[in-house]
Amino acid sequence: MKGATKEPQENAASNLDAAKIKWFRHQLSTWGTQNLRDFPWRQTCDSYAIIVAEYLLQKTDAATVVPIYKAFLLRYSTLENLAKANINELSELLVPLGLYFRAERLQKCARIILEQYGGKIPDSEQQLLELPGIGKYTARAICSQAFNQPLAVLDTNVARILERFFGLQGERVKSRCKILWSAAEIIAPEKEVGKWNLTLLDFGAMVCRAKNPLCNDCPLSAKCDYMQTQPNDSKKILLSGGLK
Repeated sequence: MKGATKEPQENAASNLDAAKIKWFRHQLSTWGTQNLRDFPWRQTCDSYAIIVAEYLLQKTDAATVVPIYKAFLLRYSTLENLAKANINELSELLVPLGLYFRAERLQKCARIILEQYGGKIPDSEQQLLELPGIGKYTARAICSQAFNQPLAVLDTNVARILERFFGLQGERVKSRCKILWSAAEIIAPEKEVGKWNLTLLDFGAMVCRAKNPLCNDCPLSAKCDYMQTQPNDSKKILLSGGLK
């Protein structure tokens, strides 16, 4: 009996056109050299600062996180400070970000790292996944940004770009979609994957938006499957900055 075949979803991702992937990488990398957003957690390689940022960014707009992130690091500058923090004060600081359980999980994470890893942030995706409140995206974001590991990420922004440009059909819950995770890994370059991840996140937030995508200013429009499949009237609206 031969080895098990890949699921149809994974096959769909593995059949992506290599030339189109190469063009996609080039276009987005060029865009990224001039357009990446500037956030404080992108100005450091400190693993503590980055793991804090990734917790705060979960289901929260980056612009909202900035002032809370700065105040957080001033008050809790080390894992030890965070582990010993008054939970009510910590929760109060994070109230504007929502997710009432965020503070408790973040403090529990700090205590586990101190107790089990000697205060050193784990640099393994698997170890990070064992910490409270850390899923696949967060673990990979930490690995790529703090430890320069070549691990692709997938969030709603990245999923939207991949679905539109390559004509993929992901599942309703993007974070668990095998076809999109497989595509994200195949499409990612071999080097500077951390920067590549940021480029995709920013491109999805700034250009390939969920509503009113800026197709007229999009460097991918010439080969975008989404654009090519639109009726002529809809395509004109999209190019003028309207519609979805």
